[in-house]
Amino acid sequence: MAPPLPRPDTYWTPALKKRVVAVTVSLVVGTALMGLKFYIYRLTHSSAVLSDALESIINVVASGFAMGSILFAALPPDEDHPYGHGKIEFFSAGFEGALIFVAALGIFYTGIRHLISPHPLPHLESGLLLLLATSVINLALGIFLIRVGRHTASLALEADGRHILTDVYTSAGVVLGLLLVYLTGWLWLDGLIACLVGGHILFAGGGLLRQAFAGLMDRSDPNLLDDLVAFLNANRRPRWLDIHRLRAFRSGARVNVDFHLVLPRDLSLAEAHTEVKALEHLIEAHFDDQAIVLIHMDPCHPGKCPRCQWRSKRICNHPKETHASWTRTHLTRVGGQSAV
Repeated sequence: MAPPLPRPDTYWTPALKKRVVAVTVSLVVGTALMGLKFYIYRLTHSSAVLSDALESIINVVASGFAMGSILFAALPPDEDHPYGHGKIEFFSAGFEGALIFVAALGIFYTGIRHLISPHPLPHLESGLLLLLATSVINLALGIFLIRVGRHTASLALEADGRHILTDVYTSAGVVLGLLLVYLTGWLWLDGLIACLVGGHILFAGGGLLRQAFAGLMDRSDPNLLDDLVAFLNANRRPRWLDIHRLRAFRSGARVNVDFHLVLPRDLSLAEAHTEVKALEHLIEAHFDDQAIVLIHMDPCHPGKCPRCQWRSKRICNHPKETHASWTRTHLTRVGGQSAV
């Protein structure tokens, strides 16, 4: 039985709307620029321009794939996917990285061919101006996508922006090559610059693949953990004696967090539950209700709470010690309360 469709107010969040608008802009602008680059190739017959145009095809395909992954990743958890669908964005980033490798191979092929057998480049002045214009537009688009991706925690959108920036580097290298050809008459420079740009693109594609594999393997995210540690320190309550086994990872726009919370052992079950729910709500609000939080309760050990801010005369009579801020190393440790 298929899961029920999400309500529009829970699916079409402001963040999702921003992602969809951004990736739609990427798709439309990318398609227009691709057509313009093939027109520039028809004018100049430059193999470097052809390589740039071939990479633009990859950009358009990748933007379409990114749109699908963004829409699918925003679906809420269901019975078949209790942790949500966000990991598809890592597949999207890996797919874009692989496409960059394909584009680089095409660039090497055309570049080496022109390096071995150079030929004249007609209408070079017009081609340079048009190609420079596409580079400026792509630069603005890439920066826009990366900023929106970071603001809305969308890896697919950020990967699409980085992919487009590699297209900017490609176009810049091609413009430089054609300018040198125009000034020197050395036609073989066209193929050489294309090969150099292909090497840079390979490096960029490798970075996207590493990022995608890290997300699929739930690799620890130091920035996310540091953000959580700072937030917990800023909102710490006296009854929250200690935390250990803190783990967190991103899955699309959602954040999964779980840890052990040490509470005073003389609290009733209802009181302990109230403390846990308060902390859960704080973390969920911190991530704009895009967090899945699981907290395990541990009772404190009398006399073994060096960071204890709660004093119960019934169970604890050791002197109160100075409050110490939590650190990432302390909160992510595997063991329970430390005895000092």
